Amino acid sequence: MIGFIGVGVMGEPICRHLASKSGKEVRAYDIAPEPLERLKADGVKPAESVREVAEKSEMVFLSLPGAVEVKQVCVGRASLLIHMRPGTYVIDLSTIPVGLTRDLEGRFAARGIHFLDAPVARTRAAAEEGKLSVMVGCKETHFPRVKPLLEYFASDVTRCGPPGAGQAMKLINNMVLFQNVLAVAEALAVIRRLGLDPAKALEVLSKGSADSFALRHHGVKAMLPNKFPEKAFSVEYALKDISYALELAKIARIDLTGLKNAKAALEKAAAAGHTAEYFPVIAKLI
Repeated sequence: MIGFIGVGVMGEPICRHLASKSGKEVRAYDIAPEPLERLKADGVKPAESVREVAEKSEMVFLSLPGAVEVKQVCVGRASLLIHMRPGTYVIDLSTIPVGLTRDLEGRFAARGIHFLDAPVARTRAAAEEGKLSVMVGCKETHFPRVKPLLEYFASDVTRCGPPGAGQAMKLINNMVLFQNVLAVAEALAVIRRLGLDPAKALEVLSKGSADSFALRHHGVKAMLPNKFPEKAFSVEYALKDISYALELAKIARIDLTGLKNAKAALEKAAAAGHTAEYFPVIAKLI
């Protein structure tokens, strides 16, 4: 059986793909009943607790908001570490600090349980389409076992190196993304101030060396129409990931001035009351 803990914005569509494509029973747990109710239509059975998932699963996927939740589920009271059997797998799709990932991998390994970091990148739409990018950190021998399952919801699955490498690459990915989004937001502010056609201007930029994923997705689909919904990748979540990336920068002994600029823009958005909104909302503050 496959277990799944955390069926929120990204977890729900990922869990749906696993249930519909894996041919295995999938049992999910979340503190919110609504997504569990929706997933019943796809054959996903709701679990009553983390313990139930742990005791019945050969593989458990995690898709949780951050370090606090992952640590609680993995090593807290009634946790996966206590109740999973040796030889089983924990695949963490969340984004958490590299240091915590390595600590958890060591704790699980001591009990014969395999812990892999496999954070996901791209958008909610990509999750629904099964076209995420997954960056995996694990021992080389474990990768062939989990790769086929990851491919049920991802078009790109890459082993980045040993435990922790997947999280490191995800934080670096987001580090670049946040700075690109800030650059697009600043460009759009200049475009509008000069009275240029915003849609035409972004189209022109997309045809030149300024093109980027951030421009085509965050710029065109969010900043251009001024649509920054909640229950997307929020300002709060972006600030969380930036804190993890800056923690990684300390380990690397590098001063990331560009990332600090993005952090300042996000903090300004949060102070203006946009904490729960989709993070390209920083465009409103420029």
